[in-house]
Amino acid sequence: MPFVRISLLRGRSPDDLAILADNVHRALVEAFVVPRDDRFQIIHQLEPGELIYNRDYLGGPRSNDFVLIHVTAGKPRSRATRQALYRRLTALLADAPGINPEDVMVVISTTGSEDWSFGGGVCR
Repeated sequence: MPFVRISLLRGRSPDDLAILADNVHRALVEAFVVPRDDRFQIIHQLEPGELIYNRDYLGGPRSNDFVLIHVTAGKPRSRATRQALYRRLTALLADAPGINPEDVMVVISTTGSEDWSFGGGVCR
């Protein structure tokens, strides 16, 4: 039950945003063992100066195509599974919509099932 926030600078086309969101979900399904219909995403498009990042810290160089993907997951995954997600995600995004792997940053947070209510005021 991941919840994904995708943050990037404003300016990508609606088609690019759809491809980006689709490929993020595809990577989660393929590498993170997420059910295909378990999809909850928000895309934050920010103005210059509202997305602040170091262009060279522990990677890079990063460009204005920088994308920060924050995955909140309902259960922990192994280091190997997380690494598989990072590799698959950067490969898919490089292919379409053409984002350099150095411009993709991923943060994964985990929570317990009691931290989620999918509706009706009930945690599962």
